[in-house]
Amino acid sequence: MGRKLVRYRLIYAMIAPGLLYFLFFKYLPMWGLLIAFQDYQPFLGFWHSPWVGWKHFERFFSDPIFWRLFRNTFVLAVYNILFFFPLPIVLSLLLNEVRKKLFKQTLQTLLYIPHFVSWVVVVGIVYILFTPDGGLIYEWVESVGGGKIDLLLSNEWFRTAITVEVIWKETGWGTIIFLAALAGVDPTLYEAARIDGANRWRQTLHVTLPAIRSTIVILLILRLGSFLDSGFEQIFLMLNPLNRDVGEVFDTYVYARGIQQGMFSYSTAVGLFKSVVSLLLVVAANSLAKRAGEEGVY
Repeated sequence: MGRKLVRYRLIYAMIAPGLLYFLFFKYLPMWGLLIAFQDYQPFLGFWHSPWVGWKHFERFFSDPIFWRLFRNTFVLAVYNILFFFPLPIVLSLLLNEVRKKLFKQTLQTLLYIPHFVSWVVVVGIVYILFTPDGGLIYEWVESVGGGKIDLLLSNEWFRTAITVEVIWKETGWGTIIFLAALAGVDPTLYEAARIDGANRWRQTLHVTLPAIRSTIVILLILRLGSFLDSGFEQIFLMLNPLNRDVGEVFDTYVYARGIQQGMFSYSTAVGLFKSVVSLLLVVAANSLAKRAGEEGVY
C-alpha cells in the first residue's frame, strides 16, 4: 500500500481536497445529529445536555403540522420528478442532433447561464414580472382578458411557479452529464441502424436511449436521495402568509424552529427524519435497479 501511495501520489494529491471536504463538512458534522436525542442547551454543551430519547420525534409526528409539511414537500418532489427530471434528457437529445458546432456551443452557453443566477435574483425577476402592482406579465395577461392571476399570492399557482423556476434555472445545466454520456455512444451503432433503414427517430429510440439508460437510472436514484430537499432558498423567498399552507416544507420549518426560535434539538430531529427517508428511497431504488439488470449506484 505504501508503494502504491508513492507511485500514484499525484492522483491521491488531486483527490485529497475532495476527501477532506467530505470528511470535515459531511462526515464529522454527523456527530451533531445526537442532539436530536437531547434537550440541547448551548451553555451546557454537547456532552452535558440532558438525554431525552425519542421525545422530539414523538412531538413532531404527533403535531398536526407534520402531515401538512409532508404533503407539501412530497407534492413538490413529485412535480420535480415528473416535470423537471425528463427535460434535461430531452434537451440533451435535441442538442445532440445539432450539427453546426458554433451554433451548438452558443446554445449550450445560453442554456447554462441560468444555473449561475442566484435564487434571490430569480425570485426578484418573478416578482417584477408578476406583481399585481405594475408587473409586466401580470398587466399583459389582464389586458388580453386573461383575468387577474395572483401568481405570488395564490395557493393554486405556487407549486407551478416553483417548478417552472426550477426548470428555467437548472434544465440547461442538467444536460452536461447526458451530453457526456451521448458522446460515448459508439458511432458504428448508428451506421448499422441506418443500414437497416432506421430514421433519426428510430435511431434515438433504439440506439441513443438504450446507450444512456444506465446514466438515466443512476441520476434518478441520486435524485431520489434528495427527494425531500425542496430547495430552501427558493421556497423561503417565495413564501408569504397567503401561500404558506401549500408552500411550507421541511426545510423552511427547520429554519423557523431551529434558527429563528432556537429549538435546536427539535429541528435536528426533523432534519434527521428527512435524511432517513431519503436514505431509504435511495436503497429501495438502487435495489429495484439491480433487479431490473442495471448497475445502480453501489
